[in-house]
This record gives sequence, structure tokens and C-alpha cells, in this order.
Amino acid sequence: MTTDADDDTAAAGPEGSSSDDGSTPSSPAETDDSSADATADPSADATADSGSAEDDGSRAGEGASSETARTETANAATDDRYTRKQCVLITGCSSGIGEATARAFLEENWQVVATARDTDDITDLEEAGCHALELDVTEPTQVARAVERTVEIGGAIDCLVNNAGYAQLGPTEDISTGELQRQFDVNVYGPHRLTRAALPHMRAQGDGRIINLSSVLGRISIAGTGPYSGSKHALEAMSDALRSEVDEFGIDVVVVEPGPVKSAFSDRCDAEVPNDRTPAYESLYEVFEDTQLIGGDGPLASDPEDVAAAIVHAGTCPEPPARYPVGPVAEYGLYARYLPDWLRDAGYRFVRKLV
Repeated sequence: MTTDADDDTAAAGPEGSSSDDGSTPSSPAETDDSSADATADPSADATADSGSAEDDGSRAGEGASSETARTETANAATDDRYTRKQCVLITGCSSGIGEATARAFLEENWQVVATARDTDDITDLEEAGCHALELDVTEPTQVARAVERTVEIGGAIDCLVNNAGYAQLGPTEDISTGELQRQFDVNVYGPHRLTRAALPHMRAQGDGRIINLSSVLGRISIAGTGPYSGSKHALEAMSDALRSEVDEFGIDVVVVEPGPVKSAFSDRCDAEVPNDRTPAYESLYEVFEDTQLIGGDGPLASDPEDVAAAIVHAGTCPEPPARYPVGPVAEYGLYARYLPDWLRDAGYRFVRKLV
């Protein structure tokens, strides 16, 4: 299982300064001579007072100048925040929601860093004005490089959109532990890696926004979606904790929860259904074949542009809500959380009989 390379890196604090205990104090003779000279020659005392006043005035002037410089620097940084283009890093831009989101931010005049595992998949976005970067969210080195490059391009990382992900579907018994680990490596550990890399920059800026792409299945779980729903439940729980942890630094954390979406994501879902199937779950596999649990072309499915619009609003509005459900299935499906468990289970049995 891939592990974070930066976990082994310990951050060293600034070294403390120590006083020089070996310095030589003034001798009593020198002190006595100085006192005697001041007593014998009053003019010397006046001269010394004049010199001291000049030194104090000079130090005061230097202090005021230094304070003015710091104020001007702070003001320049504040002005820069409002005059430069804001910059967003988006993962998983090869198609669907990620591609639509990159184009939507471009339309809002943002600098967009669009990423994909294969940059050949995002050449159209690069031609449209995006900065294209290779990024596999399971590779810590690529994650660190992408964040640092984003800061170089934009002067800051104003928004991080954790969109990359996929759905591992199938009965829990038919999902190997390795497949489950891979699901969490992409959908949970990937956003965690990006968030850890981006947060130090956002804290230093005193501003930033992290948007995590979840799903309606991040709030409810149905048969055959255990690995995917589990990963999105985990992402939502981490987002809730993170939102409280970074609020004091001026950083917002938002979760976007689409229902079914018309995109190539559903094709990937079909490809992730296990080949080695337990015959006892044949009826469940028939449900997968006859319905689209995650994405599809049904009348209730949303367009990728609908989700992208929610993401852009979450990244640009002054006070974003903690969650954005997108589409009728997400908006109304969330109420299923409040149904008794036995009623939800009965609903699944009903659907299975229809299929």
C-alpha cells in the first residue's frame, strides 16, 4: 500500500539563541575613572547627554522606519491578493466533472492548474488556457510537486478541488482487501495528501478553500456500494473535522455531494465490478446491469456542468455552506438518512424484486 513519503520528514523548529556567558565585564577601575571624569568636568556630562539623546533619536527613527517598511510589505501582500488572478488546483480533470470544473473556473478568470494521471488527456484544457500537470494522487512526490508548482504559477493556492476518484462496486464478500485498500488510497488518502500539502500555504496566506467531491452515497449506503460509500463517508467525516480545525486560519472546507452524473464515471464503475462473482449475489449483479447507482443517462442524472457550477460557487462565494447537494437524487435522497433502517432495507428488497 502506498504510504506518504513526507510522513518521515520531521519539521525542525528555529534554533534558540543563547547568551554569551564568557563576555568580560568592565573592571572597577574603569567604572571609577568614568565617574571621576564626569564629576570633574561638567561639560563632559553635557556632551555625553547630548550624544545619548542623538543616539536615542536615531534609534527611534530607525524603529519607525522599520515599522513603516513592515506595514508597507503587509499592505502590498494584501493588495496583491486582490489584484492578482486567483489560482485553483483541480485533480481528476481528464473528463466529466473535473474537466467541466476547470473550464468553469477559467470563465471566472481564475488561473487553473488542471491535473490528470496522463497529461495527454487534458491537452484540450491546456489549449483553453489551463496549466496542465501530471498527477497521480496516490504518489506523494507528485502531490508535493503539484502543490508547489501551483504556488509558483499563481503566487498562492487559493482553492484546492479534490475531485479525482472512482467507484469500486460489488458485494462486500466479492471485494478483496487489496481492492478496498486501492479504493481508499484514491478516494480518501489522495485528498488527505493534497490537503496536507496545501494547508501550510493557505495558513501563511490567511486564506484558502478546500472543496472535496463526495456523493449522495457519502451520506447513505445501499447494497453493492460498500467500498465506494465507505470511502465517501470517510471523506465527509474528515472534512467535518478539518472544517473546525482550520476555521481560525481563514480557511473554508466544503463538501459537494452529487447524485447520478452523466459522465464517463459510470463507465469506470462498470469496469470496477468484480469478475469473480459469488453466484449467490446474482440478483445484485443484475441490479448493477439494469440501473446506474452512481452515474448514468437517466432522467434524474445531472450534467457535469451542474456539479461544476456548484464547485465554482463553493470556491468563490463569501460564506460557503458546509455541503452542496447537486441534483434531485442528492437533494431528496439525503432525506433517506432519516428513515428507519428497516424501511430502507425494505425499499432495496422492493427494487431487487422489480429487477
